[in-house]
Amino acid sequence: MIIVTGAAGFIGSCLIARLNELNFNYIIAVDDFSFPEKNKNLEGKKIMERVERTSLANWLDKNYREVEFCFHIGARTDTTEFNKAIFDELNVEYSKMLWNKCIDYQIPLVYASSAATYGLGELGYDDNEALIPQLKPLNPYGDSKNDFDIWALNQAKKPFFWAGLKFFNVYGPNEYHKSRMASVIWHAFRQINETGSLRLFKSHRPDYADGQQMRDFIYVKDLVSVCVFLMEHRKNSGIYNLGTGIARSFNDLGKSTFVAMGKGVNINYIDTPADIRDKYQYFTEANMNKLKSIGYDKPFYSLEEGVKDYVQNYLIAAKYW
Repeated sequence: MIIVTGAAGFIGSCLIARLNELNFNYIIAVDDFSFPEKNKNLEGKKIMERVERTSLANWLDKNYREVEFCFHIGARTDTTEFNKAIFDELNVEYSKMLWNKCIDYQIPLVYASSAATYGLGELGYDDNEALIPQLKPLNPYGDSKNDFDIWALNQAKKPFFWAGLKFFNVYGPNEYHKSRMASVIWHAFRQINETGSLRLFKSHRPDYADGQQMRDFIYVKDLVSVCVFLMEHRKNSGIYNLGTGIARSFNDLGKSTFVAMGKGVNINYIDTPADIRDKYQYFTEANMNKLKSIGYDKPFYSLEEGVKDYVQNYLIAAKYW
């Protein structure tokens, strides 16, 4: 059996889709299943059992002998939420519980960290574990992810294999329920469908032209391929970046979306809201050498390839993966 927390969410449900494609069908789906819109992500997937998030500890105590691997993808990911107590409970304490259960029951663990831990990138975007205590995230979500990374690294006892993955800007199918927290591509598709144009933030820095702010956009299909690689690899424990290693501009993203939709490019620029300007990232790019050094050599989707697949095979027909 393979545990996937956050199973009904965007990345968790895509991971289950990939596992099912590889004929891993004994999936223990863990989540808060009280959101009907999110549960649509699990329709048609092969799942052995659904376990409520709050019941996982007790479930593991009874069923640990059958568990082969644990993917801890579930988290509170709202970067606009500023109640630290929520993140402490759901992202830090819950993760500590699962970490300790994986030690007790000899279960290998992959968990989701985040590139939000890098803040404005003052120290770069290198997954050097010695730098992690010095990072300065910009919000409680990023703090919670960094707090757990620091805690994990400081533990004398660790699962026999574990990996924390710093997800960069992930996009792809099964994010219909995320609304404002969905990827820029999802929002771009909706805007273009409704208005024929796309609005992007102006640059408020002289060294970047409007729309030339850059991010490391990673297609979710690549992300879950890395997860499966680590499940099979099971050595070289540690914290790893998970992006493509190539930063691309929002203009590139917008143009790719128009092209995938078969429409002419029409981009307009609006002011970045004043309340987020001082925390707005103008550049992120994952250093991917560490993951490559342990043997991951599969090429990543280019932005154009990923957007085309996402738009044409999922968004246009409102399909799920």
